[in-house]
Amino acid sequence: MNTSFRARTCAWLPAILFTGAAALAAPALAADLKIIVPAAPGGGWDQLGRAVQGSLQAGKLADRVQVTNSPGAGGTIGLAQLINNSKGDPGTLMVLGKGMLSAIYINKSPVTLANATPIARLTGEYEVLVVPASSNLKSMADLLAMYKANPGSVSWAGGLAGGVDQLTAGMIIQAMGGDSSKFNYVAFSSGGEVLSQTLGGHVSVGMGGYNEFAPQITAGKLRALAITSDKRLPGINIPTLKEQGINVEFVNWRGVMAAPGISDAQRAELVKTVAQMVKTPQWKATLEKDGWLDLYMGGDEFKSYIDAEQKAVLQLVTNLGLVKK
Repeated sequence: MNTSFRARTCAWLPAILFTGAAALAAPALAADLKIIVPAAPGGGWDQLGRAVQGSLQAGKLADRVQVTNSPGAGGTIGLAQLINNSKGDPGTLMVLGKGMLSAIYINKSPVTLANATPIARLTGEYEVLVVPASSNLKSMADLLAMYKANPGSVSWAGGLAGGVDQLTAGMIIQAMGGDSSKFNYVAFSSGGEVLSQTLGGHVSVGMGGYNEFAPQITAGKLRALAITSDKRLPGINIPTLKEQGINVEFVNWRGVMAAPGISDAQRAELVKTVAQMVKTPQWKATLEKDGWLDLYMGGDEFKSYIDAEQKAVLQLVTNLGLVKK
């Protein structure tokens, strides 16, 4: 062998080995990823999808990430798109949340979460019940007294029918012994509408995620009657339902699913990628900025959680009369 070529080869070898070791140590870059957001832009699911997009790219865990919105029917249109159009594609994720579980039953969706591949639960948010600052309702005791005197006179405003706001209201009424199948729930298509109707005094009580109402609560324009956390949250002076004698705790979780028909190895790689994403500075900064709870749960544990949640939600929507037995 030519000695100069051999010398050059030997000189290159450490660099090649170093590069290979570095590549093994670094997280694997995925090819292009697509995230289906089964809702219109601007809402909680859309915010999560774009936060995942930014964190994957900032953490160099994917080359390119595209977000597409596919709204309608409580998220089941986007779910159908994932199931029917992306089967076997490991490059597609879909955002989901607890509200999708009830929508599947209420809309009699031909596709369910059993058809998709669970990847991870990511975030959560507690619900709050709010009234205008001028309202005569000062506490949950006042609200429940008003309800018991005349159930139809209390209008509970929240998001889409059958969504997490209505589920929460139903649980509260059940906990106090009321008829949760007959309460006056007023559904709106967006949190902004709930806010404006509540501020205007057009409904008795508004419901939604804490962060949707936080600025108006802080400004003194809204009064928070209760929050659905297990105990009071640091820096948030809102009484829980439990401390007011109503044994209800509720968290609106959100996460990501993958398409059906992917291999175990592809599923494991997606679970690993998302597990790496939640450790990135970008993701942690997003949780802090948006006030989201860190509820990360991945892989098989999330699959078991989804199975249990589906049974619990089915029981709840049946009790509320949203689904016939």
